[in-house]
Amino acid sequence: MPKIDKPKILVVNDDANSLFALTSLLAQWAEQEGYDVLSARSGQDALRQVLMHDFAVILLDVNMPGMDGFETAAAIHARARSADIPIIFITAFLADELDRLKAYQHGAVDFLFTPVIPQILYAKISVFVALAIKNEELKKQARELSQRTTELIASNKRLTSEIEERKTVERQNHAKDEFLAMLGHELRNPLSAISSAASLIGLPGVSVDGVQRAKKIIQRQSQHLGRIVDDLLDLSRAMSGKILLSKAPLDLATLVAQSLETYRATGRSTDYQLEQELDSGWIDGDSTRLEQITSNLIDNALKYTQPGGRITVRTWTENDEVVLSVCDTGVGISPELLPHVFDVFVQGSSTLDRSQGGLGIGLSLVRRLAELHGGSISADSKGADRGSTFTLRLPRIEHHVAAAPAAPAHSEHGKPRVLLIEDNEDGREMMAMMLGVYGYEVRSAADGLLGMSAARDYMPDLALVDIGLPGIDGYEVARRLRADPATRDIKLIALTGYGLAEDLRRVMDAGFDRHLVKPVDIDQLMGVIDTCAQLPVALKQ
Repeated sequence: MPKIDKPKILVVNDDANSLFALTSLLAQWAEQEGYDVLSARSGQDALRQVLMHDFAVILLDVNMPGMDGFETAAAIHARARSADIPIIFITAFLADELDRLKAYQHGAVDFLFTPVIPQILYAKISVFVALAIKNEELKKQARELSQRTTELIASNKRLTSEIEERKTVERQNHAKDEFLAMLGHELRNPLSAISSAASLIGLPGVSVDGVQRAKKIIQRQSQHLGRIVDDLLDLSRAMSGKILLSKAPLDLATLVAQSLETYRATGRSTDYQLEQELDSGWIDGDSTRLEQITSNLIDNALKYTQPGGRITVRTWTENDEVVLSVCDTGVGISPELLPHVFDVFVQGSSTLDRSQGGLGIGLSLVRRLAELHGGSISADSKGADRGSTFTLRLPRIEHHVAAAPAAPAHSEHGKPRVLLIEDNEDGREMMAMMLGVYGYEVRSAADGLLGMSAARDYMPDLALVDIGLPGIDGYEVARRLRADPATRDIKLIALTGYGLAEDLRRVMDAGFDRHLVKPVDIDQLMGVIDTCAQLPVALKQ
């Protein structure tokens, strides 16, 4: 049982003798009944006591000078906190019916007449003290119950939150497990094709046509592996905010039209009705990343639409936004999946045959790239087999016609001499062979120190330098070549598997002219070599 504060009884009487007699009489039962007795000599004094304490009952003299008992009772009950305090009026004469009515109207619960009979007084105050004790117990129990209820509600909320968090973690872990399984499958398929094609080339009796087909398979599957790695890296960079956009004003309709033309030229849209309605709309964006968004949305539509289906690509302006929508008549999106289509690793209708392919990260990358451009992406579908629509919104800008860029100058020199510094033996051999086939004079080195020596002996026009070299890395090679007057004018191209924005800055700070991320497409490499060869430094003869 919680500890209860002692109830208090207030005796109000202007006559000192009467006040002493009543308080003394009440005091003899105080220990037994468990209450305290307080006194007041006037109505004003009684009001001050009521402001400071709560009382189980008030014994109030009717006839007092100044503020009489009726006025005092009215003032006490006018205050909300003391409105329910029971008041017993004490009077020296027999009250008539009108006095009784007036007393009850002012909140009286009873009358006592003087001289007060102790047994009657004891009986009356005992009831009110017991009621006060019981009310205080009930209040404390109610407060404890309220506090316990609040604690239970908070605990229930915590448990509910923990359950939801656990379910979320379990879903994420399950999604990651499925993703890793998909990644293993997606990597093994091209690796198996590459391994088989490479083995075929080495078999005796294989035809020239068979060798050519095997080479095309190796090239195609290598590109597929590169795209998988690029998707993984791009998503990681996007999620960590490490993608730096190279923005410039561009017409979204023109960019989308070029992407669609690529799909048509490569035959990837041959089995589909690919329609377009492209209205001009200018934005400030990174063309490479916007092409990535467009390709992912179109690839998604092709992947989940049966041959013969229709895919409609539209662009238009709407208020201060440029809008791109890709609408298909494919399998649609279930209501359960729709809120999660942009979540990482989420993919519809996963099956063992993995006929759709992909890692389920394309739409996640699309959303992050859209956000980096200050835009948004949304998905809508009426349900299974009812198609889907993806809508990209980007901030619109005013178009200002820029001066046409000057045509690039063409080198009058022959092909530059190339130094290849690469520690991977297979990669070094293949790169040297390819450059030789394209007519370049190539010398190779297997590490940074050998590369430095070869640069001084061979004096190449251009050096392809791997960053992750044993001994001294590619950064140090570049710094030393730039510090040496004899080699400072050699054009330097970094070849690296590191493609973050800070990697590019570090490469350029070390003194490189260009930065290429492995695997490097041969056409891209030839273009970069040609560009570097035309930079305004005389080539060595």
